[in-house]
Amino acid sequence: MNAVDIILVNAKEIRRRSVKVWEAIPENKLHWKPDSEAMSALEMVRHVLESEYYYHLAIVNRGSLTEFHSPFENRPFRSVQDELAFADSYHQEFLNMIGGFSEEELTTIQIDRSDVGYVRSLGDMLMRIGYHESVHTGQLLQYLRSMDANRPRVWD
Repeated sequence: MNAVDIILVNAKEIRRRSVKVWEAIPENKLHWKPDSEAMSALEMVRHVLESEYYYHLAIVNRGSLTEFHSPFENRPFRSVQDELAFADSYHQEFLNMIGGFSEEELTTIQIDRSDVGYVRSLGDMLMRIGYHESVHTGQLLQYLRSMDANRPRVWD
């Protein structure tokens, strides 16, 4: 297994575990949030999915986007399944993009996000994307605890 394969396995495994948590959000708690400044549970799911779309475009463009038109914008918040179904083709494109890189490109391609404070190698950027999703999955586990809802086993 090479580095690209490992990054793909990691991305798929992170998403598998995220979906377990997302699907555990009770339907009557989708709009629950711990305080008025926080995202609701469903908003956080969308944030993760939309961020992956943004990061995909940033990688394709090798840096931050000056104009970003999100296909997620102005969509009504319905359900976790609706969010997943809508994002599925974008997620598959993201995974296909990763699979198309060579091991060498993981270190030679630079993603310039100096407008937000960093320039990183492609490999580093791909791992940061996974970290972003993982952090929000952890936040949603805490949301579930605060809601007094059942929490799925993510360490299977």
